[in-house]
Amino acid sequence: MVNHPTTQNDIWVLPLEGDGEPRPFVQTPFYDALPALSPDGQWLAYQSDDAGEVQVYVQRFPEGGRRWQISTDGGNGPVWSPDGRELFFNGADVLLAVQMATEPELTVGTPRVLFEETRKEGVGFSIDVAPDGQRFMMIWGDEEAGRLAGRRLSVVLNWFEELKARVPTGK
Repeated sequence: MVNHPTTQNDIWVLPLEGDGEPRPFVQTPFYDALPALSPDGQWLAYQSDDAGEVQVYVQRFPEGGRRWQISTDGGNGPVWSPDGRELFFNGADVLLAVQMATEPELTVGTPRVLFEETRKEGVGFSIDVAPDGQRFMMIWGDEEAGRLAGRRLSVVLNWFEELKARVPTGK
């Protein structure tokens, strides 16, 4: 996402071949964000507030063109299922799923509630789908998480090697 002087957030593409020059994919005066590329690389889902409230949209990728509105009553944070046949997104205190068929043309089902969330009003969260498509990972924000904002996160690589160096086994 890139901010432009006359727009809010935009979605840009950086080609890995050819001249490698970045180009705008979705560039509007609105807040366009959280792009998610379909598993086959042919479709891009994202959220935009150009309809007055944040909704989820899908466009063919990389050529763009026509876009389809996927959410019907607000939506954000789209994530594709591993097989590309469903799109998941956040609604108002619910996680929604919509069936997607992308060949030969895009066909979109009706969004359905997968489950209601047990979170406080106005507290954000993020989702992802396990590679087998059978589980979701979620990060919920809450008051405690807000107090922890700005704290440091450490990631340890090669943990076993570090453990061996710190705790010799005597062998």
